[in-house]
Amino acid sequence: MTARSRHEDHRASTPLELFFDLCFVVAVAQAGARLVHALAEGHVGAGLAGYAAVFFAIWWAWMNFSWFASAYDTDDALYRVVTLIQITGVLILAAGVPRAFDDGDFTIGVIGYIVMRLALTSQWLRAAYSCRDPAERRVCLRYAAGLVLCQVGWVVMLFVPDSARVWLFPLLALAELSVPLFAERDHSTSWHPHHIAERYGLFTLIVLGETVSAATIAVQEALDEHDELGDLLPLAAGGLLIVFAAWWIYFAVPIHDHLTSNRQAFAWGYGHYVILASAAAIGAGMEVAIEQTVGKAHISANAGAAAVTVPTALFLLTVWLLHSRHFKRGTSQQLILPVSALAILACTFTGHTAVPLAGAVAALTVAIGWTLNRARPETEQAGSGTGPAA
Repeated sequence: MTARSRHEDHRASTPLELFFDLCFVVAVAQAGARLVHALAEGHVGAGLAGYAAVFFAIWWAWMNFSWFASAYDTDDALYRVVTLIQITGVLILAAGVPRAFDDGDFTIGVIGYIVMRLALTSQWLRAAYSCRDPAERRVCLRYAAGLVLCQVGWVVMLFVPDSARVWLFPLLALAELSVPLFAERDHSTSWHPHHIAERYGLFTLIVLGETVSAATIAVQEALDEHDELGDLLPLAAGGLLIVFAAWWIYFAVPIHDHLTSNRQAFAWGYGHYVILASAAAIGAGMEVAIEQTVGKAHISANAGAAAVTVPTALFLLTVWLLHSRHFKRGTSQQLILPVSALAILACTFTGHTAVPLAGAVAALTVAIGWTLNRARPETEQAGSGTGPAA
């Protein structure tokens, strides 16, 4: 198993990677469903804390595989089998999401992680065995050791009191985030910028697709039970505009040219926790807003609206921070997304009209961004490589 070249032409995601991503839909859907239940019952603090913890486990499992595959995907029979074992671990993790969210019981989730970690550790050890460069071999061995040590920590967490678990979980999460920084502190793996950017983009598409699916099912169920089409149509329209705008804004600029070093790529990659978690939360928020509209949720109209507007604003702000600000020129372009995020937050206080208004603001954001981009000199547009920017 030798490293692939970072300068490889036409590097694209493989069918196996796409299959791996699709299996995460189950886990994302489970996390979103539990968040809906918590918010609809007014358990905001517990719901957000549980969602943050569970989504971290989902996102980090995907991260571990994706960055390894970008550097060492040989796509031979052994690699495929080991990846399928990792997929099995993902499905076990997904099965444990409800218990982890509702009761803080991570037993099944940890079992899923053990399956994934055994497979991924064997991949790093295989890569280390094949390395001719001592520096690269050290990186692979550090990754393998870091994965094992962190996994031991998660197993230990299962046996500590609940009061201690509250403090141990974030410490273990920080340890997980530190493994790549430690492993690649003096030598970088050969991850491929274009491939990594595409992998993140595809996973973002899958999460946005799950958001559309969750909102559509919620509208359908509400119609079947209450037949309140007049109240639900504006919600559905506003939700669609938000998701469409989220897609447009995320893919407005090609980010791979910005990923020129570990320092830039790791900050960008870690920041996607917020992008992906907020994108998935938009779908959950739409379900909450629909339940509030038909009287199923025991929360106020403003609280139901906040379930949509807060993650939408967070998504826009984080996309600007990680993506757009590197390509925008001038104060007016730089302010589009931050100002739009604040405007969408302000929509929260309009109650039942919040989601349609937020959708209109999101659509207007895209239109203004596109107009300002078109107004730039053609030479500047060509130099930046931007498309229909927002």
